[in-house]
Amino acid sequence: MTPDRNDLAFLDAAKLAVLVRERQVSPVELVQLYLERIERFDARLRAYITVLPEAALEAAREAEAAVMRGEALGPLHGVPYAVKDQFATAGVRTTVGSRILETHVPTETATLISRLDEAGGILLGKLNLTEFALGGTQRFPFGQPRNPWNPDHDPGGSSSGSGIAVAAALCAASLGEDTGGSVRTPASWCGVVGLRPTWGRVSRHGSFPLSWSMDTAGPLTRTVEDSARLLQIIAGYDPKDPLTSRRPVPDYSVTLKDGVRGLRVGIISELTFGAETDAEVRAAVVDAARRLEGLGAVMEEISLPFLSLAGAIFMALADSDGAGLHQHWLRTRPMDYDQGTRRRLLAASLIPAATYHQAARARALLRARLRDALGRYDLLLCPTAHQAAPPIATGRAAITTREEAAGRFFTRRSYVTPAALAGTPAIALSCGFTRSGLPISLQLLGRLFGEATLLRAAHAYEQETDWSTRRPPL
Repeated sequence: MTPDRNDLAFLDAAKLAVLVRERQVSPVELVQLYLERIERFDARLRAYITVLPEAALEAAREAEAAVMRGEALGPLHGVPYAVKDQFATAGVRTTVGSRILETHVPTETATLISRLDEAGGILLGKLNLTEFALGGTQRFPFGQPRNPWNPDHDPGGSSSGSGIAVAAALCAASLGEDTGGSVRTPASWCGVVGLRPTWGRVSRHGSFPLSWSMDTAGPLTRTVEDSARLLQIIAGYDPKDPLTSRRPVPDYSVTLKDGVRGLRVGIISELTFGAETDAEVRAAVVDAARRLEGLGAVMEEISLPFLSLAGAIFMALADSDGAGLHQHWLRTRPMDYDQGTRRRLLAASLIPAATYHQAARARALLRARLRDALGRYDLLLCPTAHQAAPPIATGRAAITTREEAAGRFFTRRSYVTPAALAGTPAIALSCGFTRSGLPISLQLLGRLFGEATLLRAAHAYEQETDWSTRRPPL
């Protein structure tokens, strides 16, 4: 084994797979290493809801035996991963972060988990999340998730544990689910890579829903290459989800290192230079744009003023979808919800039909304008969030004015929900740190099924910087 176990734990999944294949590291040693780190750090960070030590070690022994027999190995063979507890696992409880499903044990496994297992991955456990992946949870029933860079700060939601576990090296890679930013926000605030694929690129079979027209799973990883590798494994048509695309999945590794020379990139003015964007965030994102320009990209500012309404449009639609889904439990078990979840779902239950349809028309307009911009540019660029991770306490503060409500619920979401509303892919990756040591994140948005271009641009920037090599002060 590599002498420094911390170095081994923080290696990206692609390198770990090579070490396993070359018999330099045993899958059993890797699982033991991550289980030790979970035991050491997770009592404070609360990334996991359920850990599977016996099953993971058994799978690791089988993976090790396959290596020693010289069998053909999958691209993730022997590499430990974890998933948001929104994805069903046969025989293992799937809580979706709620006491309502605290003892729920599915009989079928989500398609994406099956694909990762078939690729040789080893499931370590199920990761914490905001209740029912909605966001705004006040009291987490399975422990307050904490940011590994500063435990008093928010790790982001709803895929909180997925961001924490990768950033703190409690697994090699993870899966989250992104309805309106739930992969990219924890990636941003925890300092890792988060990819939202094109809507329909990956199966949602076995994923507990929130909004059928926006839900999509995506990887959270330490490097862009790992995101490309995981997307390669999970993407593609699934007959169990008829809304998945039948479009062939390209080999993302072929173009990963092609660089950005000649790519036209539009810097979204309202999200990058607007008054809501923190000065440190703006400076880091502008510097990232300059670095991309130095690598050969053609950078231009672009104005998309309609995007400032994205957060409000999203909540009118997604929250209403969620309220319809939860109607039975809201009537029969209202007090089993966290108060933040209950308040949000009940409020959404009162949204008039006229308002919902107005939001749907606004979404169509936003989608048309965003896709039109992507017809003129290969990529769009902006911050992933308007600020670095805020203190956990700020999310529990009382809201006393209309302006405070709009700021808390709409402002942050207007940075990540445009891609969700338009169905386009987007990637979040680190581009700096605040003076207080919290990660700052760059977001790139791409054309429909344009993940290959997103990944190559993100990879080019990542290789030009050292942000992805930094570790939280655990």
